[in-house]
Amino acid sequence: MKTPALRSTLLAMCATAVVSMSCAAAIPPGIEPLSQFEREPLEVRTSAGALRFQVWLADSPPRRSQGLMFIERLAPRTGMLFLYDQPQTVSMWMKNTLIPLDMLFIAEDGRVTRIARSTTPQSLATISSMGSVTAVLEIGGGESKRLGIEVGDTVLHSSFGTAPATSTPSAQ
Repeated sequence: MKTPALRSTLLAMCATAVVSMSCAAAIPPGIEPLSQFEREPLEVRTSAGALRFQVWLADSPPRRSQGLMFIERLAPRTGMLFLYDQPQTVSMWMKNTLIPLDMLFIAEDGRVTRIARSTTPQSLATISSMGSVTAVLEIGGGESKRLGIEVGDTVLHSSFGTAPATSTPSAQ
């Protein structure tokens, strides 16, 4: 009888349709691919030395709203730098963010004023800068601790009137 073969075919077709629908729904329309974001070098000066990163710039309200939503992995020493025109108290959340992140809140002079480490994916809890900042650097969860980044360290980037040195060796 051909019923088991037909049933298998129908089940396979249903499974394919469900997977296709869930994949299509994972990244909603209007999400800009990270390849469209400008990418620049950034350096964090710690007591142990200079740490180089490559960061995407979230330099507009839509890009700041999107952030690292729907990203499934983040390579070491990469991240996103959220830039604000005026010093302000900034609140972040992890809605639609699939991986834990470290958030470094950065004052106008490039000094790290607060670090929220290993934030919870998908959380709607507010994560505040707890003071005026002009930028937030998001990197992989646990990376700031692993690299020894602490409050008081300095971030070098053109948005702070500084730029990473081209010949400074990176700390391991």
